[in-house]
Amino acid sequence: MTRPVALLLLALVLGGCAGDAPERGAVTLVFKYARILGPADPLPGLLREFEAAHPRVRVKGESLPWTSDEQHQFYVINLEGRSPGFDLMMLDVIWVPEFARAGWLLDLTPHLAPGELAPHFPSTVEAATHDGRVWALPWTMNVGLLYYRSDLLARHGLAPPASFEELVSQVRRIRAAERDPALEGYLWQGKQYEGLVVNVLEAFWAGGTRLLAEDGAVFPEPARAAEALGFLRGLIEAGVSPAWTTAADEELSRRAFGDGHAIFLRNWPYALDLFQAPDSAVRGRVGIAPLPRRAGGPRGAGSTGGAHLGVSRRSRHPELALALARFLTSERAQKAIALGAALSPTREALYHDADLVRSRPSLPAIHALARAGRPRPVTPYYLLLSSTLQPEFSAALVGVKSPDRAIADARARLDHFLGAIR
Repeated sequence: MTRPVALLLLALVLGGCAGDAPERGAVTLVFKYARILGPADPLPGLLREFEAAHPRVRVKGESLPWTSDEQHQFYVINLEGRSPGFDLMMLDVIWVPEFARAGWLLDLTPHLAPGELAPHFPSTVEAATHDGRVWALPWTMNVGLLYYRSDLLARHGLAPPASFEELVSQVRRIRAAERDPALEGYLWQGKQYEGLVVNVLEAFWAGGTRLLAEDGAVFPEPARAAEALGFLRGLIEAGVSPAWTTAADEELSRRAFGDGHAIFLRNWPYALDLFQAPDSAVRGRVGIAPLPRRAGGPRGAGSTGGAHLGVSRRSRHPELALALARFLTSERAQKAIALGAALSPTREALYHDADLVRSRPSLPAIHALARAGRPRPVTPYYLLLSSTLQPEFSAALVGVKSPDRAIADARARLDHFLGAIR
């Protein structure tokens, strides 16, 4: 092959999917991300801003499939196949240890300056870390919250419940007084999917137990785990939560609360902006609080979530990909994303930024709740844990198994699976 032909082919490889052919010597970075929903998507403008600062770099943003499961499947297929087709990846926080262990992510530890990650929530840094190494940069933050009807609580002289026992008592008191058969008590996510695992984990923490011990043992306190799972089942059996909770995801429960048909809701911060929209049935009548604890238990904590940015080990331009990740996770970019798409930042200082607080007055309150949040188990095997737990937790909620049996069966299966792969 002649040199001119070789150069032509190289140029096509570097920029062939980017639309117009790039100028000679230009580099194309491919960024895979889930489409950002919100009043306005600031990402295209941010990518053009990065290009302006790096004149010989073109960034091609490519949307991932819609659901988290499809996104994970896309990544696994392409990364297992050693595809060099993308440089920077938007990752669900729970995937980072898995991808790091598989050898799919660039180890960022040698590239980080001392204290570079200090401005981010500690829980987001923990979720980006595996085996003492950092594999991704924190980008967006999520945390489980308790929503409540502030008008109903005020009408009955009540403060937001500090414990689940208080919540149950308040539900009964308010419903008895309101005499509205359409008014539900406490809505949460009980459908068989990842959201169910999150809700059960939060119930574990509220009762002072956990899924994994420090040594990796599953259900170190099985009796307390079964009691927490049984408590959630009891909410449904007692009518505090509706029977359709076992089919509820974030949106189903959010819509019911947003229509004015519930007193309490467990959900993520994204819902608050929807509740405050001009056409919302509950506009001006919604407050947020920490998830309750159980009586005698520690302070309740919401599960943290969100997205990180990781550099593919197959990237032909890892330094530029890391530069793009740094830019997108910078204070400037996170502020733009928070303003345009109502996604919560991982940089703590932004929760008190004057512009952001004017746009989203709830941010200081969300900051305190996010500070108290806890990450789901940071392990390469999290998806195995979740997929094994979902049917067992669901079986307990619908009454097919007792909570004790569900925990025992899940523990036995996980001990078998984890013993085989560790």
